[in-house]
Amino acid sequence: MRRVNAESQRMTPAPGSATALRRLAVPGGILVAVAAAFAYVGTVDPNEPGHYPACPLLRYAGVYCPGCGGLRSAYAVVHGDLGTALGANAVAVIGYLVFAVLWTVWVVRTIRGRPTRVDPGTPLLWTLGALLLVFTVVRNLPFGGWLHP
Repeated sequence: MRRVNAESQRMTPAPGSATALRRLAVPGGILVAVAAAFAYVGTVDPNEPGHYPACPLLRYAGVYCPGCGGLRSAYAVVHGDLGTALGANAVAVIGYLVFAVLWTVWVVRTIRGRPTRVDPGTPLLWTLGALLLVFTVVRNLPFGGWLHP
C-alpha cells in the first residue's frame, strides 16, 4: 500500500504547467471577451448617431440612467482620453478600474493555486446600490448637470 504525504497533496503545480493553464482558461476567456468589447467600442464611435441603440429610459422618460454615457466613456478610455471618459460617465470609469483590479487578483490567486472567493457582503452591496441611486438622482437634478454624458 502506498502512503501519500499530506504535504505533497497541497503542492501547487508550476505556473507554466498544463493544470495552471487550464485554470487560467476562464479568466483568460473573460479578458478576451472584455477586450473584444472595448476594441469594438473603440472602433465604432458611440458619439455618431445610428451605431448603437439609444437608452430607453432617456428616450422615453428623459432621465439619465447610471449607465448613460458608458459607451462614450469606454470609447474615450480606449483612445486614452481619461478626462472625457470621466465626463461621460465617472461611475463607469471607476467600474472599469474595479474590474481590472479584481481580474488581476483573480489571475494571481489562480496562478498560485489559491481559491478565489468573492463575497462582498450585504452591507457593501447596499452601499453600492445607494451610491448608484444617489449618482442617478443627482445627475438628473438641475445642479447635477455636470454629471450629464
